[in-house]
Amino acid sequence: MSTRQVRSVSPKKAVASKKSAASKKASKKKPPPAKVVMAWEDDPASTVAATPIQRPVPNLGNARLGIKIDGPQPPPKIYARGTEQFRFWAAAEALRRAADFWAGIVPASFAWQVGARLPVHLDAGVDLNAFYSRGGSEEPGLSFFHESVNGVTYFSGESPEVTCHELGHAVLDALRPELFDVAFVEAAALHESVGDISAILTVLQLPSMRMDVIASTAGKIYRNSRVSRLAEQLGFAIRQNHPDSVDSDSLRNAVNSFFYRDPQTLPPRAPASALSSEPHSFSRVFTGAFLEMLAGIFLAQGNPGSEQQLLESTKIAAQLLVGGIAEAPVVPAYYSQVAAHLLNVDATQFNKKYRDVIKGAFVRRGILSLDAASSGVTEATIASASKSLAATAPRTERREQHMAVPAQRFGLKTLYVMAPGNTPHFSVAAASPTGGEVDPPSREVAAQAFVTDLFSRGRIDMGQHGDTETRVAQPDLRKTHELVAVDDGVRLERIKFECGFDAGLCTA
Repeated sequence: MSTRQVRSVSPKKAVASKKSAASKKASKKKPPPAKVVMAWEDDPASTVAATPIQRPVPNLGNARLGIKIDGPQPPPKIYARGTEQFRFWAAAEALRRAADFWAGIVPASFAWQVGARLPVHLDAGVDLNAFYSRGGSEEPGLSFFHESVNGVTYFSGESPEVTCHELGHAVLDALRPELFDVAFVEAAALHESVGDISAILTVLQLPSMRMDVIASTAGKIYRNSRVSRLAEQLGFAIRQNHPDSVDSDSLRNAVNSFFYRDPQTLPPRAPASALSSEPHSFSRVFTGAFLEMLAGIFLAQGNPGSEQQLLESTKIAAQLLVGGIAEAPVVPAYYSQVAAHLLNVDATQFNKKYRDVIKGAFVRRGILSLDAASSGVTEATIASASKSLAATAPRTERREQHMAVPAQRFGLKTLYVMAPGNTPHFSVAAASPTGGEVDPPSREVAAQAFVTDLFSRGRIDMGQHGDTETRVAQPDLRKTHELVAVDDGVRLERIKFECGFDAGLCTA
């Protein structure tokens, strides 16, 4: 008979063994939460062989600029590209990255216009589109869509450059809410420019993208690159059916040669190769100037031109931009006032370190005339502007300033639009292409031109308002504005800011 050797086990070891077994069993049932998800550096179509990267799981509920994506949240882990779960976390990571960047720039009192957490709708339907809305006839917050083109389905919310552009609208709306409804071309165009700037600055928060743009441009980041090309995938999809509506390599390229024109003299629509008064088209003048300014700030940091210096440059450029926009009065010639206030912020916060960089960028674009750059913003004018700023009424008191515009040719009797009567803080003007300066239009002329453009492009939902015999409603086109009844007429109100810039596609 064989005998078995029995090994004695102490009670403590037995308990420990049971706990270990229980722990192993529990770990099999419920693995620990993932610490990373897959996301895009920039647009999915930015390179021939674009591949996602691993990024920390974003905290969407962060109390500072919180974000709420509708629908169930998939567990954070590595998902295959092309799945709904992958798209969720790719969008969440990009939005959180953008919100975290702006949270470090905007004032402490900053808060979303649409609630404590910014609502996000990742797939709101079939369209080549994306938009920001305060609500009303549309869902509040950011909305993204999908559409199939030539057998391929494109999701606008998958691209960080599209999501961060729309978040830029939400940032500006919180910073200067009066810009949402104002009936001036340059105010609407500035909204679109800030969207593109938000996409550019968010992309540059990644070390890999900073190193990429420094290497591909030899440190001169105002050159065509993955950073300057915005929304390549959405641009490609739109280009298949409307080849002249977007740039040849993207939706919009921040590296361009557009020079300021009086928007009242421009057509309401034009091919992407030309400038029009349509806000997305006209935004490219300011976006190009901003990228040139960012490039100059980076070079001003000196050698070796490291990616950390570029990171610091993005913060400086954003501080200048937010400071300039926060204080610039809303007037028809808005671009030149914002540019002048950038110089003011540079003088008060950076001891004029970037004065020449700012002047150069905005003079080259014609946003500031040579006279404006040389004598419009001096120590004396800055001191005078500071007094004006101190005496300015609180922003909440100057948000609603409506005026009536002639409306008979629109099939209406009385039309009211938002047209603030602010006074410029600096005596500056944009440059004329033929020399000299552009005389800023009156608010009446600027508002009338803006409304005429909207009716021409079919962007206003007229509802049941107006004479059915004389009005031009164009019901088959998407609407970004609507008419709201008031006691003695109708008032123009914005519904949303959309993504692209051709009527019938995605137009502001």
